[in-house]
Amino acid sequence: MTAVEPEQAVLPPRPRPQAAPAVPGARLRFGYASGSLVTGTFNTLPGLLLLPYLTDTLGIGAALAGTVVLLPKVWDAVLNPLVGRASDRTRTRWGARRPYVLLGGLAAALTFALMFSGVAAGTAGAWFTGAGFLLSATAFAFFQVPYAAMPAEITTRRQDQLRLVGGRVAVIGVAALIAGAAGPAIADAGGGGIPGHRWVGLFGALVITIGAVGAFLGTAGTRGDRVLESEPSLRHQFAVARANAPFMALLRCGVVQSLATGFMLVGAPYFTDHVLHDSDATGLVVGAFVLPNLLTVNLWSRLGSRIGNRRGYAAACGLFIAGCLLLLASPDLPLAVVAVAIAVTGTGHAGQLLFLYAMLTDRTTHDTERTGRRQAGVFSGVFTTGEMLGLALAPFLYGLVLQIFGYASSTDGESVRQSSTAELGVLLGFTLLPVLATAAALTLLRGYDRLVSAA
Repeated sequence: MTAVEPEQAVLPPRPRPQAAPAVPGARLRFGYASGSLVTGTFNTLPGLLLLPYLTDTLGIGAALAGTVVLLPKVWDAVLNPLVGRASDRTRTRWGARRPYVLLGGLAAALTFALMFSGVAAGTAGAWFTGAGFLLSATAFAFFQVPYAAMPAEITTRRQDQLRLVGGRVAVIGVAALIAGAAGPAIADAGGGGIPGHRWVGLFGALVITIGAVGAFLGTAGTRGDRVLESEPSLRHQFAVARANAPFMALLRCGVVQSLATGFMLVGAPYFTDHVLHDSDATGLVVGAFVLPNLLTVNLWSRLGSRIGNRRGYAAACGLFIAGCLLLLASPDLPLAVVAVAIAVTGTGHAGQLLFLYAMLTDRTTHDTERTGRRQAGVFSGVFTTGEMLGLALAPFLYGLVLQIFGYASSTDGESVRQSSTAELGVLLGFTLLPVLATAAALTLLRGYDRLVSAA
């Protein structure tokens, strides 16, 4: 990596990094994985319900609703690297990352409930919801960035890192399954509309609290700040990240891949309402999509150990695309066949997550071993920024598609009957947009193995 040699030459001698514990125990693996209850809940419930809440409960136009969802995550894109930098430089008796995991998670829970509090309808209610989302996204950044940095510091063995990442992906599936199935049901049981969504906010806050506390307690004894120094400035850390060609390829891929995931999440309730014409099927659709996270992670891990993470990711993308293309025929398919197609898509998605996070951990570990410096926070912060941008752009772009195809909003908590053109827009946004995004992600990662070898 000759691009950073001039900067490295003026730095003081780097100490050799001290090896982290080689084999994390079951308690540590479970404790770390429990933090994904926060990640899965925060990404799933707003991704699934926030845009429909704005369009079909508060009565906001689809384009404006997409903007309200977009802006807080754009703010996160600015904030995440700063959070990573702060955690890299933190020294406490509880370690560098764990205080952020606990306090950021608890703050995210409190503000999550505020997001769905529904103090008003119409434009005023939409902007209040957006303000709650902004606060919740800010708190979530202080949780997620340090949390994502932990595997590379808990252990240096790639096999054990993959087990940590696999547990993280599996619990994301648990959280998404719980949130995706329970969220719409809780909204209906609470009376629908604004009152029902208030209960959704409280439910999400409870799950996030459990995840944050579990991750904090379960990772006791992991410090990650034993002898390593961080880069002297944020500018230096960004320079190192930019000069790391494999990481930058992975980052670009992660942005576009998150966009594909976001299309599936935000489109699910519209898809069940206006393509399947069965609003009660939302839980089934979400469950079929996220359940493979629990059932197939070990299979993907074994495949990755044989063919490598990049090739494993390509295989997962192929399965994801195949499922999405099959869903284009959903208006003419039985519900059971639709569920199978979504499960195929979800199986591909599980592999995508596993291999992306495994490659990120590989890059972070390699950089630490090469430089002797502690900058996992900035690497995870920049990567999380990419994920947030993709997840933020998905509702915005999906809202634009709905607007272009003539989607009609509502103020009574129930979606109105749409034209055939609007229903086509819902279907294309749920199927074709994820296909195009995934194909782009594959293209962006095409030369990854060559870049790794050159590094």
